Amino acid sequence: MQETKKIYLDYSATTPTAPEVVEAMLPYFGGAFGNPASIHGFGQQAKVGLEDARRQISGVMHAEPGEVVFTSGGTEGNNWAIKGAASFFADKKRHFITSTAEHHAVLYPCQYLEKIGFDVTYLPVDRTGRVSAAQVAAAIRDDTCLVSLMHANNEVGTLNPISEIGAVTREKGVLFHTDAVQTFGKIPIDVKEMNIDLLSISAHKLYGPKGIGALFIRQGLKIDLLLHGGKHERGRRAGTENVPAAVGLGKAAELAADKLEENDAHLTHLRDQLQERIFGGIQGVHLNGHELERHPAILSVSFEGVQSDSLLLSLDLKGIAVSNGSACMSGTVEPSHVLKAMGVPTPLASAAIRFSLGHDTTSADVEYTVEALQEILTRLRKIRRK
Repeated sequence: MQETKKIYLDYSATTPTAPEVVEAMLPYFGGAFGNPASIHGFGQQAKVGLEDARRQISGVMHAEPGEVVFTSGGTEGNNWAIKGAASFFADKKRHFITSTAEHHAVLYPCQYLEKIGFDVTYLPVDRTGRVSAAQVAAAIRDDTCLVSLMHANNEVGTLNPISEIGAVTREKGVLFHTDAVQTFGKIPIDVKEMNIDLLSISAHKLYGPKGIGALFIRQGLKIDLLLHGGKHERGRRAGTENVPAAVGLGKAAELAADKLEENDAHLTHLRDQLQERIFGGIQGVHLNGHELERHPAILSVSFEGVQSDSLLLSLDLKGIAVSNGSACMSGTVEPSHVLKAMGVPTPLASAAIRFSLGHDTTSADVEYTVEALQEILTRLRKIRRK
């Protein structure tokens, strides 16, 4: 019996840990196991690895090493940026701005702030999932504390005009946070040129380990702690650092930076090939997101006449792993809040599939996937018509 081909097209959900990353981490599980807060040799050996990782990460975003604080991932980074700013500036500024298409790791903290008396403006996105700098400028008030808008949407890949938005917030004296979990190491980021004050990243989207991320906090900016305890991370985040994972994130960042242009070209070519083959060979398909301003590896498409769950499961039986939205919300039956925010009609929002490509994706994988789609859609649409 022929073994089913295995094709992973869900890299926006998570990535495999690169062998070079695993190799870099291994010493910190054994000989270099010390606590980086300890002053003896064992501790200092671990601290060297931690600080090297901080330098690797800061270099990718053009920050200073001391501006990088390790977290458990993107969710913690987003929560800390929002809640930390709210707590620190509560006596003076109690208004926040975000969009209706953000990740729930931003939306839910904002909803929490509303429950405790803060005011939040949720900017609508356009049909492509984008927020404009003009919208941000119009929404800023005298009591606005922070604007939080993602760099690339995790479901449809649309890029927000971060540099333009950053220019507005800096001019208005308002803090600017961006969730760069999907773009760090994949799209150039310069926190200084973009006027970003706070930026969240996560290793497992970048061929690093799960459970580790970082929050960029601009030098001189003070926000309240999310975790209270010891004086770790220069007094900014309590808890003994996860040194092996931090080293893994550092190595993943270094690898990404070394091949950023090469990877961007590879992924853009394959994404475009996939889009051209789908739209050229299948009827009743709709692109979700921006045609030009988008992530090189994400393609969201709605297929008329099917439900995304049925399509996803049918593809899985063919060995093809895709998603019908954010992996963090898997198991839900409601259409994506992102597609709703974009004004996608419910039948199409319920028929959306996100393809996200990675380093190991090939042209042959794309061709196999499109052939499988054609066969599956023909069958599912025939069943639906009966």
